[in-house]
Amino acid sequence: MSDARVFIPAELFAPAETSRFEGALRLPCLEAGFDRYRFREPLAWQVDVTNTGEALLVSGTVAGEAETECARCLDGFVLPLEGEVEGYFLLDARDEAPEGMDDDEFDVLPEDHVIDLEPLLKAALLLELPLVPLCGDDCRGLCPLCGADLNEGLCTCERNGEDGEGDAPAGPFSVLKDFPFEKE
Repeated sequence: MSDARVFIPAELFAPAETSRFEGALRLPCLEAGFDRYRFREPLAWQVDVTNTGEALLVSGTVAGEAETECARCLDGFVLPLEGEVEGYFLLDARDEAPEGMDDDEFDVLPEDHVIDLEPLLKAALLLELPLVPLCGDDCRGLCPLCGADLNEGLCTCERNGEDGEGDAPAGPFSVLKDFPFEKE
């Protein structure tokens, strides 16, 4: 059972009424592609639920700190996250979709008048995740030859030579540099 469920009280069924709800959601892990984001502490959320006359508009925020690995150096780091929560719940299942909204942009309020915010909270966080998680913009990553962490200093593999300034690492086409091509 989710700890982000909100029971809609009777007074919220009057048009223009608004109520604020807040809580904490324990979410152990969130996956985005190959990246995993772990939350040691519960995520703090708060939402305002407003009756628009035909539907309930849910808007608010969710915030927390996620632990993940840097895509360049593979070190763990903490990523602060804060996302905007939005949802739209029709009061009556017989109502048609609001003009300009697709079927996947709204839900229907369940008969028990309980809204599970967990999908909305997860969606808000997913939108805030970076495409490539980095511990810092200046992260130098790992040496592609020996695997040394270049943030801690230059490595000593043959890539760097004696002076520490080497050529770029050999790629799959480096064998072609000495190939005797025909000249026109």
